Amino acid sequence: MARRSEHTQEQIREMVLSAAENIVIEEGFHALTVRKVAMEIGYTVGSIYMVFANMEDVIMHVKGRALDELAEQLRRLEPCETAEQQILALANVYLQFAHQHFNRWRMIFEAIKDAPVPEWYQQKTRAMFLIVEEPFRRLLPNPSEVGQAHQAAQALWSGVHGACVLSLNGSLGRVGAEDVQVTVGLLVNNFIVGWKQSLLPANAVPPKK
Repeated sequence: MARRSEHTQEQIREMVLSAAENIVIEEGFHALTVRKVAMEIGYTVGSIYMVFANMEDVIMHVKGRALDELAEQLRRLEPCETAEQQILALANVYLQFAHQHFNRWRMIFEAIKDAPVPEWYQQKTRAMFLIVEEPFRRLLPNPSEVGQAHQAAQALWSGVHGACVLSLNGSLGRVGAEDVQVTVGLLVNNFIVGWKQSLLPANAVPPKK
């Protein structure tokens, strides 16, 4: 077992998070325990609690790293010609992330406890949703009504997330929606059409297609 003096507290912190991530990737979130992490890094459980408050603290930081990676992939997306195309491209990036990093993605939503969510984690969540909201804001007839864009992004992403869950557990196949990208495309396109229509004044004439 490694001696505590061999690594700084910051190094131990990084070792803990890397080991926890690997356990989640290889075995799933429910296999993650503090003793397993301690065995992986060659330190005692007490050493882990020198750099993290408790196991929930470790879990929140592992989730935060997954959110950071997802947000970075969304940011790296090349700009599309229209806001509608950008929203669909963002949804496809989310879908791809869920498929490629299934256990880490699922952990974000499964590892939920009654304890208050730390402010730093809430900031990460808000930062990610701001990326999704941006193209919705471009579609607003009145740019000052940013709350409309926020609500639309939240609502649509709930649907996209649901499609991801169904595709990853095989349920989409059982209902005949074999291609989840087609499903997400239909969901996104129809949602945007309906949302844009809802923003028009009651006496407005819909634009011709």
